[in-house]
Amino acid sequence: MSIRYLTARLAQQIDEELMSATGAFSLDQLMELAGLACAQTLAKVYDKERYPRVLVCCGPGNQGGDGLVAARHLGMFGYEPTIWMPKPGSKEIYKRLHTQCTNMKIPTIPPSSTTDSLSLALSSTDVILDAIFGFSFQPPIRPPFDSALAIISKSGVPIVSVDIPSGWDVEGGKIHEGIGLEPDVLVSLTAPKEGVRAFKGRHFLGGRFVTKAMEEKFKLNLPQYNGSDQIVELAQVPAEKL
Repeated sequence: MSIRYLTARLAQQIDEELMSATGAFSLDQLMELAGLACAQTLAKVYDKERYPRVLVCCGPGNQGGDGLVAARHLGMFGYEPTIWMPKPGSKEIYKRLHTQCTNMKIPTIPPSSTTDSLSLALSSTDVILDAIFGFSFQPPIRPPFDSALAIISKSGVPIVSVDIPSGWDVEGGKIHEGIGLEPDVLVSLTAPKEGVRAFKGRHFLGGRFVTKAMEEKFKLNLPQYNGSDQIVELAQVPAEKL
């Protein structure tokens, strides 16, 4: 059977169950494993010798937290990450993750003059990790992210998106022309979302934290991970199944 694609409601339900008394995971654990999977995906596709400079774009929610974890791991992998987060998350866990990056001497772009500083950073970036919006995103895209997404899209720099490309609808995909990023690589977390069925780039899954019991309960039909890998590449969905 083919892997199951998730609706927004089902993705939220699985997340809640993972962190319930039944699933017994903490948010810290899930972010650490998700961020590690994102870092491994980028490292697999973009070799650090050719693509050393990574701009990690973080939104204010849990997606941004995944990005901060990925930035720390990328630094330990030998890349040169820089963090861009124009609206830092207010949760204590977000602040701790950012402090961990600061302690790794990973620079953060100052929030002032957001678009100007973003444009300058992109001019010296080899690859972008897009961790801005997650599956709970609801349009419209508000400032400063609306202009920022346009700048990122026009930069020509390769993009790796986390879970769903920023600006896409979690179920409808890229439903508004000219809005939303067009990544080269996507790393879905837990299981892919309905909105990325038509994604044409390289598609990876990072969700090795999903238990067998939960996989069976939600009929996820997840692929096997090789050895100690935290990611597995997914085949494109055939056109007749879109």
